[in-house]
Amino acid sequence: MSVRIENLVTSGTFSLDGGTWDVDNNVWIVGNDTECVIIDSPHDATAIINQVQGRKVQAILLTHAHNDHIGAAREVAEAVDAPIYLNPEDLVLWEQVYPGSKPDRELADGDVFDVGGASLRAIHTPGHSPGSTCFLLESEGTVFTGDTLFNGGPGATGRSYSDYPTILASIRERLLPLPADTVVRTGHGDNTTIGAERETLAKVSQ
Repeated sequence: MSVRIENLVTSGTFSLDGGTWDVDNNVWIVGNDTECVIIDSPHDATAIINQVQGRKVQAILLTHAHNDHIGAAREVAEAVDAPIYLNPEDLVLWEQVYPGSKPDRELADGDVFDVGGASLRAIHTPGHSPGSTCFLLESEGTVFTGDTLFNGGPGATGRSYSDYPTILASIRERLLPLPADTVVRTGHGDNTTIGAERETLAKVSQ
């Protein structure tokens, strides 16, 4: 039973620095008929829980802690009895949503999560936020990039706790060396490939 990748889109708002925007978020579920992991838990806990369909959830992996990626995480975690993983450098953002609490586990660069006969490896890619993390599913030639890398270039860095030179360095050093045909599955919008984004980044000044 091979691993499969499911995409669920949920809708809600993103709020930071006093502004609020309507957004659609990608939720990625990686696994097989019996077990899975959930990558990000935005907006709609019921939709995410229904997508799991009673499978054993090994972990809820958060690419970063902006509210539009973690707003349903606690409710989902309690419903499916799974631990939440987050890079601790994003706790300052987590605490804006869940004051006085912490995620269940710390996520570190290089951590590996085995699910459905495949392995996801965490890649720390700061810039969009201090703890932003991508997840490489090498066996399937795909990487889940959250808001670090989109179809069309880097994620936004115009708000608190983000930094443009840092996100460029993360993408160039940690993601662009992946094979060109690696599918990039993002936190918002359409998929792309590493090869396509190499071309996009080549146009960005150093």
